[in-house]
Amino acid sequence: MCKVKLLLLLQMLSLSHHGVDSLASVVSYLPGFEGPLPFHLETGYIGVGEEEKTQLFYYFIKSENNPEEDPLLVWLGGGPGCSSLSGLAFEIGPLTFKTEGNSGGLPSLVSTSYSWTKVANIIFLDQPVGAGFSYSTAPLADKPSDTGETKRIYEFLQKWLVKYPEFMSNPLYIGGDSYSGIVVPATVQQISIGNEDGYKPIINIKGYVIGNPTTDYYSDCNHRIPFAHGMGLISDELYESLKRSCKGNYEKVDPTNTQCLKFVEDYKKVKK
Repeated sequence: MCKVKLLLLLQMLSLSHHGVDSLASVVSYLPGFEGPLPFHLETGYIGVGEEEKTQLFYYFIKSENNPEEDPLLVWLGGGPGCSSLSGLAFEIGPLTFKTEGNSGGLPSLVSTSYSWTKVANIIFLDQPVGAGFSYSTAPLADKPSDTGETKRIYEFLQKWLVKYPEFMSNPLYIGGDSYSGIVVPATVQQISIGNEDGYKPIINIKGYVIGNPTTDYYSDCNHRIPFAHGMGLISDELYESLKRSCKGNYEKVDPTNTQCLKFVEDYKKVKK
């Protein structure tokens, strides 16, 4: 899925010379969209890490309401490793692909009516390194990790706000979905620690937003059955049988516990 989205990203940014201001990287036109974009889109890189050999790519879309005062949201993709185009074109952005009637070639881009950019400024950030257009000119000094990624996001944000000081006082939120459910809270914590330690600029962090987030794989999966019961998707009888035989462990079932395995299979059939 991420590969498909990346191909769409590459196609989306095959911009005509008329669509780009080479100094500010302001994108006014996109292939497949009729006429000028009805919102302010800017793209660019921020260098982080030693000698800024890591370059993080972002799309920045100003709020269509009141960009001077509306919140600033940093949106992180899932995966890990999906481009932030996933959020921009398939979730909360002002554009999406029109696939109906497309028999191949360049798909059309259309405006959405539900974009969060109607009330917020949004930075769609390609992370970790290697996702989307983000890259590094040297091997990372440390082994890739969620902790290392939060530090790079924090540094990115510090430098981005220095570049765009007019957004320094806007309320800031960190958001994302899927795997970023792990990275988003850690990034907010990193920002809060930086503020407490007096690192500049002080960032006006207000909170975070996560959708269908990963937190802990084992715990997440084990809670699917109680959730399914609470939503009325499985019967009381099946749920009680699962609880009695599995004793709360529905994900890594002891292979000798044949009764639990049977009821888990019954649950999976109902889920389908």
